[in-house]
Amino acid sequence: MPTPPLSPLLPIERFEVFATGLDHPECLAFDRAGFVWAGGEAGQVYRIDPAGKVEQVASLGTFNAGVAWSPGDELFVCNPAKGVVRVRRDGSHVLFASHAGDHKIICANFGLFDSAGNYWVTDSGQWMKQNGFLLRFTPDGRGEIVAGPFGYANGLAMTADGRTIYMVESNTNRVWRFDTATGKYEVFAEHVGRMPDGLALDPAGNLYCSCYASDDIHSIARDGTHELFARDPWAIMLSRPTNLAFHDGMIYVANLGRYTITRAKL
Repeated sequence: MPTPPLSPLLPIERFEVFATGLDHPECLAFDRAGFVWAGGEAGQVYRIDPAGKVEQVASLGTFNAGVAWSPGDELFVCNPAKGVVRVRRDGSHVLFASHAGDHKIICANFGLFDSAGNYWVTDSGQWMKQNGFLLRFTPDGRGEIVAGPFGYANGLAMTADGRTIYMVESNTNRVWRFDTATGKYEVFAEHVGRMPDGLALDPAGNLYCSCYASDDIHSIARDGTHELFARDPWAIMLSRPTNLAFHDGMIYVANLGRYTITRAKL
């Protein structure tokens, strides 16, 4: 007899549509006022109020990937065709980086800031070409390669103390762990769904990974073991989920396969 599918920790019936009408959102980030910001397939930059009302603030012209707020309250957008673009709240924007030192960024994918104002970002490289890297930019804009090459370097998450960064390698279904002080890194978790994409840490420090090709989310323990957290067999509430975020006791998910950001109360 075939093995029955695993039951997720959080039933898909717990999820609801928070916002709709977005153009295949890849990522999302909360600002200090509790608004969600997200990118669109044609370069849209969206602002979404706490009630789910969507407003387009800017357009960068081409597909937007990860978004992150800087300590200076500016939105840094990974735009694979351009590099990293800095977007102000009024919609004006300027290119922040197309290179990290002498390294030309091939596919800026996801970035985050540490407490010192350093911007960590993945250059995914090309699919199956083993030319992805983890990069870091100092507060004055100087960029460098931190580690690589990897396969398709993707989502990132940083622990609250800033000592550890987790990174998805999508083409191997792995999550890597980096020590930010020593620069050492190792494989942290393997066989995480199919084509993992995004990472997020909840307020308690538990790690979650959204998986694009399997329409599910996995929770990963501190020893690297993982279990199925949520799965959508119909690909409606979780449809090619790419990135996720926690806010006010809820998990929010960007669905690249649809036009929605969905959420569930934990």
